[in-house]
Amino acid sequence: MTAPVIAVLDYGIGNLRSAEKALQKVGADAHLTCDPDFVATADAVVLPGVGAFGACMSALRAAGLEKVVHQAVDSGRPFLGICVGMQMLFTGSEENLEARGLDIISGMVTWIPPGVKRPQMQWNKLNFEHPKDPMFSGPLLSQSVDGSWVYFVHSLHGVPNDDKVIAATCEYGGTLNAAFRLGNVFATQFHPEKSGASGLALLDNFVKAAGKS
Repeated sequence: MTAPVIAVLDYGIGNLRSAEKALQKVGADAHLTCDPDFVATADAVVLPGVGAFGACMSALRAAGLEKVVHQAVDSGRPFLGICVGMQMLFTGSEENLEARGLDIISGMVTWIPPGVKRPQMQWNKLNFEHPKDPMFSGPLLSQSVDGSWVYFVHSLHGVPNDDKVIAATCEYGGTLNAAFRLGNVFATQFHPEKSGASGLALLDNFVKAAGKS
């Protein structure tokens, strides 16, 4: 069986290769790329990101990938946003109000409320709003086992205009939104590639979805 081809968008900022390597580990033919033609023919697309929202958006646009992201989402193929890559899918961010996001998920990225250390840099347990989402399938991602613990590094979280797109939350000085589902788009504030067996199980679910696209 041929491994699904996954395009990991390379816009030259942060450690994007860790997402590529994790996808390869679970059986994907994953490639870092900024080639629009390659992205257009891939079975699925991943937008990773670390660092500052404004800098990542500037780099994405400088790489000519903003339109490519919209085309990938509009195609209906599985699309995954990770960490700041997730935040970039929103309309904007309080981290840099002048920076325009991709506006795929309508809403704002807001600061973690005061009273806890920022960033949240730790393992934390997911609470599933959509436990039957295919990305959460399998025993390792069950709410009742330790597999629902994943690794976060962030100071902000996404607050969508429509609560129905929130797929999972976590508790850190209050309830924070940790994952989102909007059609073919799934996005995580946590880092699956740094979340051990449970993170690899989630990426494996994404690869399986790519194989069906």
